[in-house]
Amino acid sequence: MLISATNMFEGIDDRVLSELVERTIVASGADRAARILILPPDITRYHSRAGRITDLLVEQLGKKVVAIMPALGTHAPMTRDEIAKMYPRSSTLLFRVHNWRKDVIDLGRIPEARVEEISGGRVRYEYPIQANKLLASGEVDFIFSVGQVVPHEVAGMANHAKNIFVGTGGKEAIDRSHYLGAVCGLETIMGRANTPVRALFDDGLKIASDKLPPIAWILTVVGTARDGSLAMRGYFSSLDRTSFEQAAALSAKENIQLLSKPIKKAVVWLDPEEYRSTWLGNKSIYRTRMAMADGGELLILAPGLRSFGEDPKIDAVIRRYGYRPSAEIQSLVAREPTLADNLSAAAHLIHGSSEERFTIRYAPGPGLSRQEIESVGYRWADLDMALRRYRPEGRLAGYYHAPDGEEFFFVPNPALGLWSTESRMHGA
Repeated sequence: MLISATNMFEGIDDRVLSELVERTIVASGADRAARILILPPDITRYHSRAGRITDLLVEQLGKKVVAIMPALGTHAPMTRDEIAKMYPRSSTLLFRVHNWRKDVIDLGRIPEARVEEISGGRVRYEYPIQANKLLASGEVDFIFSVGQVVPHEVAGMANHAKNIFVGTGGKEAIDRSHYLGAVCGLETIMGRANTPVRALFDDGLKIASDKLPPIAWILTVVGTARDGSLAMRGYFSSLDRTSFEQAAALSAKENIQLLSKPIKKAVVWLDPEEYRSTWLGNKSIYRTRMAMADGGELLILAPGLRSFGEDPKIDAVIRRYGYRPSAEIQSLVAREPTLADNLSAAAHLIHGSSEERFTIRYAPGPGLSRQEIESVGYRWADLDMALRRYRPEGRLAGYYHAPDGEEFFFVPNPALGLWSTESRMHGA
């Protein structure tokens, strides 16, 4: 089964999307299921159109849908307002919260030797295949995994099995998959469909398949038009990996921008409704670092910033160790039990470092002070002054000039793409 559609000009409209969802339900066999679970993204993927797809599934399947569980991973639970905004036609009574520290079950293990092989010898540990216990409880007999394929710092391309093993995964599994990606090097992973972390997830899905209900994958690709509006360029659904492969190929064309020259000054805007922590906001770093010039500066405008981690324990780890180059963090992991016990945080600290290649400067709102920003290894900037100088309102991605003639590259939402140069993207 493969249901797919692309529209590179106007995007896939709501009428066509409704028809695609209906075809997916029939082709997947979901119409014969009795108790269906939907796993969509949280508010950080608001633009994915997964919210509308989830509402359509609920409308068309009715009482067969017994639960909707946003694939939070390590993120904070969605608020009632966020649920109402992203899923306006789905009853709030259907929603369940995934707790990555408590709500998981082990579905098998990937042996240490295999993980070592996948990592090229960089790590040596078993990988626990974990998912929310609801998935394997017998309470549901079919799963729709809904989400967006876009370049991703850990897996290379987001979604498919990642939605299960990270989105509903447990601490140990998330720690080990994220750390694997970090030590393999973000520049060798970003924007690629086949990576060490993806191999880990593929293996995990094969091993756990007999313990899980059938899973239908619904994957979207979202692009930006010339006027800055967002449109769904592709819809892909299957019961296997085919939908991911096709979505990843389209995302590579739609969401990766190769620049003719490295960026000396980049300015990134973080919508305060989506970005409340550096755990999320550091997409600004991940998605631009391959385009940044040596000695350049990345300025992040973050009015909604109020913490470093989405989770209090991870927030404390980030505050304690700060963002450091990969070699320093790996050395600390080897001798600091606190960091060794929080490998996803260690991975985040590696990803959030420029490896001393360019300057990272945050301009936060009132939620974080200058002292806090500088304590984790970043430079600070005054938000009001930066807003007056760079005027982010209404800007599209591209080059602009400040009043004094300074050239800067502006990114309105880092979650929607990846910026690189040809040499770094294809020479890494």
